[in-house]
Amino acid sequence: MKKLMILSILIMFGVFTLTKPVHAEDGFTELTSEAAVLMDTQSGAILFSKNEEVKMYPASLTKIATAIYAIEKGNLNDQVIVSEKVLNIDGTRVYLNPGEQVTLKKLIQGMLINSGNDAALAIAIHLDGTMEKYSQHVNEFLESEIGVEATHFVNPHGLFDENHYTTAKDLGMILNYAMKNKDFREIFATKQMKWDGESWDTTILSHHRMLKGEIPYPGVTGGKTGFVDQSKQTLATTAENGRLKLTAILLKSEYKRKIYDDTIKLFDYGFANFKSSQIRKGEEFISGKLRFISQADTFLTEPIAEGKRSVDSDGVLSIEKGEGKVIQTVELKPIIKKKLEVKNTTQKAEQSGVLSLNSIVGGILLLLAASVLVLNRKQKRNRRYRSR
Repeated sequence: MKKLMILSILIMFGVFTLTKPVHAEDGFTELTSEAAVLMDTQSGAILFSKNEEVKMYPASLTKIATAIYAIEKGNLNDQVIVSEKVLNIDGTRVYLNPGEQVTLKKLIQGMLINSGNDAALAIAIHLDGTMEKYSQHVNEFLESEIGVEATHFVNPHGLFDENHYTTAKDLGMILNYAMKNKDFREIFATKQMKWDGESWDTTILSHHRMLKGEIPYPGVTGGKTGFVDQSKQTLATTAENGRLKLTAILLKSEYKRKIYDDTIKLFDYGFANFKSSQIRKGEEFISGKLRFISQADTFLTEPIAEGKRSVDSDGVLSIEKGEGKVIQTVELKPIIKKKLEVKNTTQKAEQSGVLSLNSIVGGILLLLAASVLVLNRKQKRNRRYRSR
């Protein structure tokens, strides 16, 4: 709550330059997945969306949130003692033994690369002790640090629970936030890893077919898969082409191959139509006679063709494509001209008072001196009269 209050105050006084993600263009609707979002990884601009704010079940895409929460709130070098509760977990495992000691980083790797539900549970218990506290703390983290609005997680792995839900948009925001972290990017991009555990000695492999190269696509930088019966196929993928970084979230597809096809369509559309640029801290913008300034380095998503920048009288910078279709907006800070300095008259007033007092005292002294002079003259006259 304190963080939210501080953020509100900083925004009120224009300390931050805010980037507001907006929809760019729904250029096609033939995706088979029920919900989808394509975002610029750096600016957060939404370039394509389908049911992006509809409540959905994320399955193992939940582990993206668990990973960045663990990286930021824990110590990657911590030795985690695996809880006995991992024996009761369903689904994919890395076959941890109760009492086994594993570093937090290795657990995150086993969770993201091999989608180990036992690793996810071990992480949550290590960080917060119970599922109830984990749920409370991870939801607070996602709301206060990332700004999600329609997400509620009750477990760290994504096994079905009707109270465990999110949206394509929120997942895109979570992944974009996570991609700012170097440790997360490294693990998210890992295709395979040697796993040396007490009961499992193997090489774990990513389940993401585009990341592994089984479905070739240039520039893929990371990926996570998910599946439970209620959510169907879910997929999160990042990619870049040298001038743009993209995040794609696809939810509830009936077929695994179709969800990859949807991802490729989104990436093809994004890379063909948009590029990334940046405005620098201190850069000035003009709207009529008004001048505005950027308070921070800020990423923009701009059309490759027919792009336009405009600033309105409120200081909102809009990035437009074609006939006024807004891709992104950024709030700028007005430049306030320096007002004429008003001189402080308090000191002068005090000085005037001192001068006035000095004048009064001086006047009294002059009167006294004059009186003494008159008295002396009278005394001299009296002496002369007596001498006669």
